[in-house]
Amino acid sequence: MSQRAPPNLATTNIVRTTRESFDNIYLDLSKESGKCRFAETGFGWKPSGGGETFTVDSSTVGGAQWSRASKGYEVKVLLRNSGVVQLDGFLQEDFERIGKVFKNFYSTNLEHKEHALRGWNWGKAEFGKAELAFNVQNRPAFEIPYSEITNTNLAGKNEVAVEFSLPANGDDTGTNGSLGGARGKGKKAGAGKDQLVEMRFYIPGVTTKKEALEGDDAPSDAEGDEEQNAANLFYDTLMDKAEIGEVAGDTFATFLDVLHLTPRGRFDIDMYENSFRLRGKTYDYKIQYEHIKKFMCLPKPDETHFMICVGLDPPLRQGQTRYPFLVMQFKKDEEVTIDLNMTEELLKEKYGGKLEPHYEQPFHQVVTAVFRGLAAKKVNQPAKDFSSHHGQYGIKCSIKASEGFLYCLEKAFMFVPKPATYISFEQVKTVVFSRVGGAVSASRTFDITVQLKEGGESQFSNINREEQKPLEDFFRIKQLRVKNEMEEDNTAILKAALRAEELQSSDEEVVAARADRGSAAEDSESDDEDFKSDSDSDVAEEFDSNHESSGSEDEDGGPASDAEERPKKKAKTG
Repeated sequence: MSQRAPPNLATTNIVRTTRESFDNIYLDLSKESGKCRFAETGFGWKPSGGGETFTVDSSTVGGAQWSRASKGYEVKVLLRNSGVVQLDGFLQEDFERIGKVFKNFYSTNLEHKEHALRGWNWGKAEFGKAELAFNVQNRPAFEIPYSEITNTNLAGKNEVAVEFSLPANGDDTGTNGSLGGARGKGKKAGAGKDQLVEMRFYIPGVTTKKEALEGDDAPSDAEGDEEQNAANLFYDTLMDKAEIGEVAGDTFATFLDVLHLTPRGRFDIDMYENSFRLRGKTYDYKIQYEHIKKFMCLPKPDETHFMICVGLDPPLRQGQTRYPFLVMQFKKDEEVTIDLNMTEELLKEKYGGKLEPHYEQPFHQVVTAVFRGLAAKKVNQPAKDFSSHHGQYGIKCSIKASEGFLYCLEKAFMFVPKPATYISFEQVKTVVFSRVGGAVSASRTFDITVQLKEGGESQFSNINREEQKPLEDFFRIKQLRVKNEMEEDNTAILKAALRAEELQSSDEEVVAARADRGSAAEDSESDDEDFKSDSDSDVAEEFDSNHESSGSEDEDGGPASDAEERPKKKAKTG
C-alpha cells in the first residue's frame, strides 16, 4: 500500500496541471450558464441544467481575446476555420489564470482588448476572418459575426442595410453550434425578447479593395488598386464573407427574370439545397426553405396567367416594409426546359420520387415542382367546390383602394396580389354580406366582411352581384356562419317604398277633396258677387231717409258709418 502512494500522488499532480475549470460561464449569449473546462486536447462547455457538451479541439484554436462583456469578462476564441466562440462570465482576477491556459495549452497569447466607449456612430469597418468589426479610434465598438448575418442590400447610393438572422423557434438558446443550445449556425441572438434585426451603414466616397481588406485577405495584384464606390465594395465583400450569395456551382436550378408582383420587380431565383436566393437589380434576398409556411398556385381569371404565392415566416423585409408573401406571375403558355444540377444518387437518396432530373413543361409548373421537391411543402390550389359566375376560381374585388382577386381555397381565403391576405376558415367567426354605397353602385355590387374569432375583420369590396349565389353555396358547404345584411336592407327598402306609396295615395285624396270644393279663386269670386248684391240692398235700407236707427249719425252724412258697417256685413254673409 505504501509503495502505491507516490504514483497516485504523481498522477493527481498531472491532472491538476493539465485541466482548468470555471463555473457560471455563458456560451455565445446562451440563456443558461454552464461549466467550462480547458485541457491540452481542447476545451468544452456543458450547460448546468444538463445536456450535450460543446467541444473545440485544440488544433483549431487560432487566437484569443480578453475584454469586458455583459456578464463580466469575456474570452473570445478565434478558430482557424473562421469561426468564433464567445465565453462570457469570467471574473477580473481570472485573467492571469486564463492567460496561462492559452499560453501553455494552445501556444497562443491572450490579447487584452479594450472596447471604445465614446459612443460615436462613425468609425471604420474592418472585415476579419469570422466577423465584421466596427472600430472607433482603433478600438472595437462592436463586432458582428458573419454567421449572424442573413441578408444585406444596397439601400441607397451610399447606404448598405445588414439584416440579422432570427431564431427558428423559441427553444433556441443561442449557442453557435449544433450542440449545447441553438440548433444551427447564426442563432446567437435568440436569447432575448427584443432583438436587433437590421443595421444600416452609410459609406461615402470611393476606396480600393486593398484598403477595405487589410491583412491576409488583401489582394496583392493590380485589381486591389482600382478605385470603386465604397458602399458597393462593402456590400460585395460582406456578401462574400457572410456566404449570402453561395457559390453559383452549388445551385440545383436557376430561373431567370421572374416577374414578382410582391415585392414589385423582376428577380432571378437560385435554388440551393437548404435555401433559395432572389437576385434583383437593387435587392438580394436569401430565404431558408424552413421559413416557407404556405405555397399556393392560383390561376388568374384572365385565363392567360398563373400566380404562385409563397408564405414566409418570418416575413421578407425591405427597409421598413414587411412582405409575408411572395407573389410571382407567369404566362400560362410560356414553357421552359431545365436540367437539375444534382447527381442521380442525390436525387434517389434525398429526393426520391419528388424531383426529376429533366423538366420540359410550362414555366409555372416547373417552378412549383422544384419548390415542392426542395422545400417539401404541400401545394395549395383553389377549392373544387367553388366556381365563380363566369366559371373562374378567382373573384375580382378590392381591399380598400387596392384591387385584386379573392380565391376560396379548401381551408382558407386568399387575396392577391397586394396586400396579400390569407384567412383560415378556422379563424372565421362570421361572414357578412352587405351593400355599401349609393343606389346605383349598391344594385350592381356588394361587400363581404370576414369577422374573426380573435377580433378584427377584413372587408372585400366591390364584388359583382352575380357572385353572391356561388359564394353563399360554397360557404354553406364549408359550414361557415353567414349573415346577410342585404336582405335586411331589401326589407327596409320595401317598407320605405310602401310608406311612400301610402303617403302618395293620401296626398291624392286631399287634392281630390279640394277639387270637389272648387278652387280658391272661384270661392272668392262668388263671395264678391253675394257681397255686392247684399250690400246694395243693405245700403239702400241703411241710408234711407225714413230709416229709423237707435244709433247716432255722423255729422258728415254717414261715410264713417259706411266704413264701419261694410266689414261687419261681409262677415255676416261669409
